[in-house]
Amino acid sequence: MAESTRRGEAPDPQEKRTVLPPAAKAAAAKEAAEREAKRRAAAARADNPTWWAPVFVTLLLVGLAWIVVFYVSQGLWPIVAFGYWNLVIGFGLLIAGFLMTMRWR
Repeated sequence: MAESTRRGEAPDPQEKRTVLPPAAKAAAAKEAAEREAKRRAAAARADNPTWWAPVFVTLLLVGLAWIVVFYVSQGLWPIVAFGYWNLVIGFGLLIAGFLMTMRWR
């Protein structure tokens, strides 16, 4: 093989090709799948940033306060021009906070 490459000839394709048995291919694929599963599991166990909990608690409280103020003020507060859209805003804040609680670790 070394002489054929020195003379500028192409090496024999049969000399370079490595044939893996099917069991070795399956084992390599299984090992790669296990590594990927471990990587994903480690990523799923990662903690949230320190700001996560204060933000979702704030969203829940502000959303609740928004709705309560709207009802107690008979629609005059927090924003008169929005009318009943104030309820949508309040519930939107509540839903955003609730969705954040579902991803909290």
